Amino acid sequence: MAHLEIKQLSKRFGGFTALDCVDLSIAQGEFVVLLGPSGCGKTTLLRAIAGLERQDSGQIVHAGRDISHAPPAQRDYGIVFQSYALFPNLTVGDNVAYGLNSRRSGHAPGVLGARQRVVDMLALVGLPGIEEKYPTQLSGGQQQRVALARALATSPHLLLLDEPLSALDAIERVRLRSEIRQLQAKLGITTLMVTHDQEEALSMADRIVVMKNGGIQQIGTPQDIYRTPANDFVADFIGRGNLLEATLQDQSDFKFGKVSLRCDSTLPDHAVHRFYVRPEDICLHSITETPENSFTATVKKTEFMGSSYLVTLEADMGQNKPLVAQFSSNYLEGRPIQPGALLRLSIPAGHLRPMSPSL
Repeated sequence: MAHLEIKQLSKRFGGFTALDCVDLSIAQGEFVVLLGPSGCGKTTLLRAIAGLERQDSGQIVHAGRDISHAPPAQRDYGIVFQSYALFPNLTVGDNVAYGLNSRRSGHAPGVLGARQRVVDMLALVGLPGIEEKYPTQLSGGQQQRVALARALATSPHLLLLDEPLSALDAIERVRLRSEIRQLQAKLGITTLMVTHDQEEALSMADRIVVMKNGGIQQIGTPQDIYRTPANDFVADFIGRGNLLEATLQDQSDFKFGKVSLRCDSTLPDHAVHRFYVRPEDICLHSITETPENSFTATVKKTEFMGSSYLVTLEADMGQNKPLVAQFSSNYLEGRPIQPGALLRLSIPAGHLRPMSPSL
C-alpha cells in the first residue's frame, strides 16, 4: 500500500490547467522529486498535498487517510519553503519550537520537552548551540537548515520540500543537498521535493517525476530517466543529448545520412527510426583507427566545463542539428581539439537508444 497516493488530481486557474488528472503513488520512506520547467504544475501539486491549494477534483490519500479536503493543520507533514519562511523577530530556538505547542497529538510537549526537542533538532541538522541567535545572523545555508529542523520538530510522517536549495549559492547548494539526502535516509521519512534543477533531482531522488503542462511525462529512477527518456521532452530536459533519425538497412544496421551504424536493439521495419545518444557515449579515436560504428566529424566549437569539454561537431549524418560530444579533460590533456579539426568518433551499438516515433 502506498504511503502517499494521488488519484486523478486536477486544478485550473481560470483558463490555465495547472494539474491535469495526475496520478502518483509514493512508498513509505521514499524520496521522490517533482522535476520540470516553470509552470509545469509541480509546485501546485505540492501545495495541494499540503492543503495550501484546493484541487478542483481528485483524491489525496496519506497513510490510508483521505486528506483531500482536510485543512493544512490536520495533515501530517512538515514543509520547507524556498524562502526559508523564518520569523525574523524570533530566535532560532523559538522558530524551531513554533508549532510544538499545537502538535497533532493534541497535547503540548511542555516547556522542558520543547526545549530539548529544539536542542535535538538543531544538533540533527548540524547547528548545535545557536538557539539564541536570530535568523538575520545566519547564512542562507544555516537558515535553510533551521527551516528543516523546524519542519522535522513535530515528527511528521511526510516531508515536503519546495525548491529548498534554489536561493543558495552553488557550493552551499551541493553541500546541503547531500546533507538533506543523508538526513532523509537516516530518519526514513517519506519525502517529496520540488525542483527545476536536473542535477539536484538526479543526485537526490529515489524516483523522479518529470512534469510538463500539468501532466506527468515520465516516472522512474534517475538512471532510467537519464538513460531511457520516454519522449523528446524528457530527453531534451534531462541533460544534454542528441536525437538522431535513421532508416533501417537490415535487422540491426541503420543509415544515418551517409553514416551506417549498428544498433543492439531489434526494431520493427519502420520507414524512419529515432535514436537518443548522450554526449558522453560518443567515443574519440585516432583518425587512423576504424572501430565498429565509427565515422568522421569536423569540430565546430569546444567549451571547457572544468572536468570535461563539450565539443560541437558537424557530421554527415543527415541531421538538422550539430552533434554534441563530451570528453574528459584528463583524456584530452596533451591532445587539444581545435575548431576545424577532423575527428574519428564512434557510437557503441548499445548506446544507440531507440526513441518512440515523433508525434
